[in-house]
Amino acid sequence: MSSWSRWHGPAMARLWGFCWLVVGFWRVALACPPSCKCSASRIWCNEPSPGIVAFPRLEPNSADPENITEIFIANQKRLEIINEDDVEAYVGLRNLTIVDSGLKFVAYKAFLKNSNLQHINFTRNKLTSLSRKHFRHLDLSELILVGNPFTCSCDIMWIKTLQETKSSPETQDLYCLDESSKNILLANLQIPNCGLPSARLAAPNLTVEEGKSVTLSCSVAGDPLPNLYWDVGNLVSKHMNETSHTQGSLRITNISSDDSGKQISCVAENLVGEDQDSVNLTVHFAPTITFLESPTSDHHWCIPFTVKGNPKPELQWFYNGAILNESKYICTKIHVTNHTEYHGCLQLDNPTHINNGDYTLMAKNEYGKDERQISAHFMGQPEVGEETNPSYPEDLYEDWTATTDIGDTTNKSNSSTDVADKTGREHLSVYAVVVIASVVGFCLLVMLLLLKLARHSKFGMKGFVLFHKIPLDG
Repeated sequence: MSSWSRWHGPAMARLWGFCWLVVGFWRVALACPPSCKCSASRIWCNEPSPGIVAFPRLEPNSADPENITEIFIANQKRLEIINEDDVEAYVGLRNLTIVDSGLKFVAYKAFLKNSNLQHINFTRNKLTSLSRKHFRHLDLSELILVGNPFTCSCDIMWIKTLQETKSSPETQDLYCLDESSKNILLANLQIPNCGLPSARLAAPNLTVEEGKSVTLSCSVAGDPLPNLYWDVGNLVSKHMNETSHTQGSLRITNISSDDSGKQISCVAENLVGEDQDSVNLTVHFAPTITFLESPTSDHHWCIPFTVKGNPKPELQWFYNGAILNESKYICTKIHVTNHTEYHGCLQLDNPTHINNGDYTLMAKNEYGKDERQISAHFMGQPEVGEETNPSYPEDLYEDWTATTDIGDTTNKSNSSTDVADKTGREHLSVYAVVVIASVVGFCLLVMLLLLKLARHSKFGMKGFVLFHKIPLDG
């Protein structure tokens, strides 16, 4: 019984895991091309016999090819070509090495779908020419081409230009063969009529109002004669271009505010390299409040909003229809700015029931304005006898609670009059009590003084005796 439990516990789980791992490696091995070894992330082919004739491909039942990050090929003398579809399945490929092999040709679009490629090593192959079109879309940190019998021509001048412009501590000693089969150091190679092109835009600054149209002009020059094309990125506005030899134009119509800040480039490209001239499109448009929500509580209360506009809109808040004068207790905060979009909030510090009401945001610039309203409720009305706000008295917000429309003013006046009457009555009662107390006190004081004087006065005593001695004759 104990043996059965032992084999159905953690030991059995480990055994099954090991079996599945073996099966996984077995499946990958079955899918791996001959003369190669494969793992879940790597393919390496370095056995010269029998060797490979074509670029290695995993079988359909293998592990996902997008998980392959490195391919290493060496000593494959019969491998001569990389076709357009040989590498496209390895979209996660980062390192590609083909050394000491017979590679002669690489298709222009061979790496079109391998945008993650960072390191390419083609050392000691049979390459006589290589176009920059293979790598123009890649952000390579390393391209090693040492030991290839390149032909001295304009087709490889881009490699020299790359060597000169790339800031790398390691410089490759690259050579090419001239017409006399003499090795020429690529750094010293000079080819007539073979240089970088140039591109020039007619409009270095471009500012336009939303809905308008604009035309950009570009001229290119170079030898060999460059191709001209426009790089408009993800431009939303409708556009069309015309190109004629060394001149080109781009027409943008009904310009959208979404295109403000986008870059438009005129590009000239030939065998040696490319040049471009760019302009940033600035679109002016009226403000739009795209987001306004009820207050949320964090460290402070916040009425969140998002406003779009260019030039930057001026923001004004209204409380129950009247201008809200901001202070240290209530103010506008902009937290994120994204070119022409502003994300922020109206921040309130410990608001009470007196801050409940309708808040209106108005955004305006020289092209127009927009406004939206939200109702805010921070706390309920306190019951009679309770303190309104022990921490923040009502007069704390007097500097920003402005007078609203006439109806609201009347209500506030009546309320103020009632409070004033009540306060006046209380003051009169206090005054009456004080006056009465003063009179009573004064009278008592006078009586005490008179009694004291009467007690000590001789005239008073004699008069009292004589009065009692008067005879009662008839």
